[in-house]
Amino acid sequence: MFASSFRRVARLKIYTSHTQQGINMKRSISVASLALATALLSACGGGGGGSALPASSLAGNAIDGPVNGATVAAYSISNGAKGVLLANATTDAAGHFTLDLGSYAGAVMLQVSGGSYLDDATGATTPMASGTVMTAVVQSIGAGGALEGIQITPVTSMAQVYAQGMSGGMTDANIATANAALGNYFGITGSSDLLHTVPIDPRDGGSGIGVPQASVNYGMVMAAMSQYANAQGLTNPSAVITAYMNDAGDGVMNGLNSGAQVMMGGGGMAAMSAFAGTSGLASAMSSFVSSAQNQSGVTAAQMQDLMSNLTSSNGAL
Repeated sequence: MFASSFRRVARLKIYTSHTQQGINMKRSISVASLALATALLSACGGGGGGSALPASSLAGNAIDGPVNGATVAAYSISNGAKGVLLANATTDAAGHFTLDLGSYAGAVMLQVSGGSYLDDATGATTPMASGTVMTAVVQSIGAGGALEGIQITPVTSMAQVYAQGMSGGMTDANIATANAALGNYFGITGSSDLLHTVPIDPRDGGSGIGVPQASVNYGMVMAAMSQYANAQGLTNPSAVITAYMNDAGDGVMNGLNSGAQVMMGGGGMAAMSAFAGTSGLASAMSSFVSSAQNQSGVTAAQMQDLMSNLTSSNGAL
């Protein structure tokens, strides 16, 4: 009887020991499983632990003279047309902005509205005219991609409208064609494209010395637009941007858009000259270069090739 009781006690101890080991093993497995699940959840962006994909970003400058306090909005492009709002930001005194596009992948359309800048022709602080919007279009970026140094200017605005008017709208191919066409038309070519070439600020002393001709041409084209607006008596020179955009929309700089007369706002509506984007712009450029507002160090001789090309052009982009 004693032996039998001893064996029962021994079996009970063995059972208890095995049971406790099982419980401990289950606890270890549960803890390991929880740790693994937590790690996977964090990697997938759950529990407030981040995003599934690295954020796409786009940074650059709004320039017609640096535009301070403007709103920069980024939109998706769907089927060649402007899509949904992705992000917006406000420019600083240098016209700089940074946009967080989240996990978006695809082509992007940028719009700049509001703010103020120093007008090239007059040197006056000028608010962006109501209804005037500068734009740019960027070919597809991948999710998590980062683009820097994008310039949004009157010239990129002309390229955006040109791409929009092509068959199929703002496709990657049309965006590339339009940006290249405006770059070629205004001599903004070289190692960098239209979107990444940084224009000189002609009112900044010595800004045109020792820099690529493409940057000089870029800054002087915008100064010439300002000079042209001033010569036309526009009360707000930024209104001429819309006129140049409309003129470029059909691919020919001739004061018309698909046969319709382009009108210039600001101080009353006036018809845009057929030569506003050719010889008229060359003449305005010549006037600006020789004016006291040109502090860049750029001479008329340095701009002669571009002015001659504009004067002899038929306006075709």
